[in-house]
Amino acid sequence: MAFQSTRIVPVRAARPTAARRRRAQFLLLLLFALATALSISPWAHAERVKDIAQVEGVRGNPLVGYGLVVGLDGTGDQTSQAPFTTQSLKTMLERLGVTVPPNVNPQLKNVAAVAIQAELPPFARPGQAIDITVSSIGNAGSLRGGALLMAPLRGADGEVYAIAQGNLVVGGFGARGQDGSRVAVNVQASGRIPNGAIVERPAPPAFTGGPVTLNLHDADFTTAQRVADAINARLGPGTASALDAGSIALDAPSEPTSRTAFLASVESIDVTPGDAPAKVVVNSRTGTVVIGAQVRVSPAAVAHGSITVTVAERPAVSQPAPFGEGETVVVPQSDVQVTEEESRMFLFAGGVSLDEIVRAVNQVGAAPGDVVAILEALKQAGALRAELEII
Repeated sequence: MAFQSTRIVPVRAARPTAARRRRAQFLLLLLFALATALSISPWAHAERVKDIAQVEGVRGNPLVGYGLVVGLDGTGDQTSQAPFTTQSLKTMLERLGVTVPPNVNPQLKNVAAVAIQAELPPFARPGQAIDITVSSIGNAGSLRGGALLMAPLRGADGEVYAIAQGNLVVGGFGARGQDGSRVAVNVQASGRIPNGAIVERPAPPAFTGGPVTLNLHDADFTTAQRVADAINARLGPGTASALDAGSIALDAPSEPTSRTAFLASVESIDVTPGDAPAKVVVNSRTGTVVIGAQVRVSPAAVAHGSITVTVAERPAVSQPAPFGEGETVVVPQSDVQVTEEESRMFLFAGGVSLDEIVRAVNQVGAAPGDVVAILEALKQAGALRAELEII
């Protein structure tokens, strides 16, 4: 068999064309832009003005009322202990043309006196429906299956702004046995009625033709100035000015239609809020610890451990020798042991970040209660550069 020789000829690389050079430059620019985006701080992001501020005067108005829930399955108020339920029922029946003799005291089981709560939203108009919450104010066992009779809802000025009525939706559940045993899930003495009230009087005017002011949800001088600068950059110089850390004055048009369009433009402007202050929030009841991103720690060394004391009682029997005159008695014996867990010391360098703090504390296996003790000790030593708030 004859074999043919193969000759390998080196091939020179072709010179990059103009299209290839442009493609390479585009990829380099894309990689640079991606690297720049990844280097941005994760908490430095823009938010809309409508998410961090609200127009002064545009708010809800609380409403409250009193009424009767009927149709309960024997779980209503006990009239002997809640006489106001009977009084309310008699008054309602008299308005409907039914007269109850004065010496008659109805023993009600299916009626409960309730308090009604609602919030009248801004710009509400007559005919709109709002949700209401109904809560028992007597000793009713459950409001499940009940219906609220027509009841007025009044504002802080005493005026009637809505009329409530409807069937209750109760999320709780319960069962009772003949021997008095009871099992309950959630609360059955309160419920909600979606769209259970009809607005009868318009809400107070949110704003008139005067000046318009934005109020920040969280007061901050940096954020207030940035909001004013962003509005001036979008709508022109002099449109907004920061009054203080929580208020920005706007030069809004006086005509209602133009004012609405102006505020719609302001709400859609993106603003980067200022960094939150360095704060550590500790819930002493649940052991929850929240550490802000700006928290820093000065150089400090921390060692944390715990001591466990175990006391065990092992009574022994003391029996006298044979033919002795003694008595057999029980002699108490206590076994006390002290166990000290191994505590490792870790060092905080100056200006460490949140990640380093959490990593160092986790390395020693500290529980939430131990973390609280460590943070309090760091604050007392002056090494915790943050506000420690315990709730």
